[in-house]
Amino acid sequence: MKNSINHIYLIILLSILSSVAPMGVDTYLPSIPDIAKSFDVSIHKVELSLSIFLIGFSIGQIFGGPISDRYGRKKSSVFGLLGYGIFSFIIIFSTSIYELWVYRFFEAFFGGIVVVNAAAAVRDRFHGAEAAKVFSLIGMVRSLAPLLAPAIGAFIIHFFHWEAIFIFLTLYAFIVAFFVYKDLPESYTYSKQNIIESYKIVLKHKIAIKAMLALGFSFGGFFIIIAKTSFIYIEHFKIQTDYFPFFFGINFIILISMIKVNVSLLKKFNPVELVKIAILIQTAAGILFVFNYENIGLVTIVILIAIYMSMMAFIFGNCMALALEHFPKNAGVASGVIGVLQFGLGAIISSIALSFHNETFLPIALSISVISFFAYLIMRTYKNV
Repeated sequence: MKNSINHIYLIILLSILSSVAPMGVDTYLPSIPDIAKSFDVSIHKVELSLSIFLIGFSIGQIFGGPISDRYGRKKSSVFGLLGYGIFSFIIIFSTSIYELWVYRFFEAFFGGIVVVNAAAAVRDRFHGAEAAKVFSLIGMVRSLAPLLAPAIGAFIIHFFHWEAIFIFLTLYAFIVAFFVYKDLPESYTYSKQNIIESYKIVLKHKIAIKAMLALGFSFGGFFIIIAKTSFIYIEHFKIQTDYFPFFFGINFIILISMIKVNVSLLKKFNPVELVKIAILIQTAAGILFVFNYENIGLVTIVILIAIYMSMMAFIFGNCMALALEHFPKNAGVASGVIGVLQFGLGAIISSIALSFHNETFLPIALSISVISFFAYLIMRTYKNV
């Protein structure tokens, strides 16, 4: 019984470590209009801070991988959390949107160091379909973050100024750092290795890279939806900020349900096939969006977005397991590469798509359709070894 409790607690702890990105992004979403007013800039300029966050997050993982493989999962997690907390606090002193961009970049950079360790710790302990199940379970627990974070952000914005959100993120990081230091068991035994050679091993593995690229493209579409939720619900449909978490949260309630379905399906089906089907469904949802963007109603857009986002339940955990399975001695570096492609490629793709912003939904619909189609083409050539 004790082992079962420890196992559950370990998954919860790793899930919280993985939640640094969604907490940093989703708590922040309801404050976007207020920040735009505070700095007297357009909504679009504040939305760009989301892409900057993702770029910083991905670069942090480049450095976080070798740090994790050298100093272990526990020490590097605590180091990253402390840096994340410090820069979250510094953000409240921003005097311009450009200053906020810089601080958000470094906040995300340290967050990237943190998240590498969660994925690497799973690879240290689990393999194959079991790893895919654990990644899915972590995804299910982690999905509570984007479900709760907008509600927390909306609550804070209702009573306080936007700076209070970053005070919350500071406290969040320091509290998590305490529990990681206290309870996270070290799972990695250091073996001397050349950092450059480690990256070469990972980057030359064509099969693993395909899973990573598919994940990166899928997250590009995911980030576009996340970044545009304020525009869709608050700006276009005039939903009050207090009700925004409800519309945002629907997606993650369904996502959690689909993660449970994925865990069950893994008992009978290959993870590769589940990923392919999920990406095809995303593509279909995007195409329906394209053909209905002019007169689309609130209910229809809620359904299409929920379908698109819920398919990430079959993509994230399975692609992570498929990619990391090949690197028992370089899990930290491999996690870093996954992070760069997942968040860096996702940020670049979403930034390009966001640059075509207008007052219609067409850029959003076209972007997610094309991105999902490319992700499918990549996974279509994936072969198990």
